[in-house]
Amino acid sequence: MRVSVCVGNYAKMPYCIPGLGLNVFCMEELCHCLKENAFLLDLSLMNDGLLDWVERECGLRDLAKALHPMVHRQGSLSAFVLAIQRYVGFFDEAVILEMEQVLKQGAGLTGLEKRKSQIDYLVKKKRYRQALRGYDELLSTLEKEQGEETQESSKTKNPPVEKAFLAKIWHNKGVAYAGLMLYGKAAECFGKACEWDENDDYTVDFMAAKRMELSQEAYVAFAGEHGEWHFDALELEKKLERFVGEWEQQPDYLRLCNRRELRSRDRRKFCEDSQRLTQALKDSYRAGM
Repeated sequence: MRVSVCVGNYAKMPYCIPGLGLNVFCMEELCHCLKENAFLLDLSLMNDGLLDWVERECGLRDLAKALHPMVHRQGSLSAFVLAIQRYVGFFDEAVILEMEQVLKQGAGLTGLEKRKSQIDYLVKKKRYRQALRGYDELLSTLEKEQGEETQESSKTKNPPVEKAFLAKIWHNKGVAYAGLMLYGKAAECFGKACEWDENDDYTVDFMAAKRMELSQEAYVAFAGEHGEWHFDALELEKKLERFVGEWEQQPDYLRLCNRRELRSRDRRKFCEDSQRLTQALKDSYRAGM
């Protein structure tokens, strides 16, 4: 059992985090929200309202005093957030250092870029369906802004949203679909990315998704129809050969081989072992929800 010792008082009045619209009632909730939304944080977090809440509602006068110079001398956002995290001690140092990298990556990004980075983080954490909803919302926002910028650019000559940025969104959306093994949809997204940016990596990923989607015969026919991607197809085959070789050295692959042998040797024991593994996977999934 893990026991967490709370720092400070539980507030009677919550604090609403600027830009996030999230209410928190204690320092631990604040730390959790800052970690989960690190990509969206900006300098609006550093304000006297937060310092007053920390001192009056949570009773942490010394922390508020330590944060005061950062607010009034324009300290960095990462230093401000890390000072709070280390004082409260809700996360270990490895998590805090990871958060520092996230904050530094987010410095200087536009709101749209920060939103994309947050969604990309969901893909990294294999929260694919949530990421797909985020990409759809982001693309919808961009489509609306693109129309407005197109009208404005005719007057001001300002360029519309960069094609490379749109290509990255479509590509990463394809990665999310691939994570769900929906290779047809992944191929569609990679194809969209190629339309916005003729990046060789996007083309290889498109070919990989088609290879996973189609039968061997259908894929060979597809590749033959697109001679312009001949070298990309060759590069893909080299990568697959390397990945297969690496996979066959992994413990998970060896366990699968042992399970195949067990199924042919002792069906009853194989079924019992399958039930045990299934339950373990269910427990792991529920723990991560």
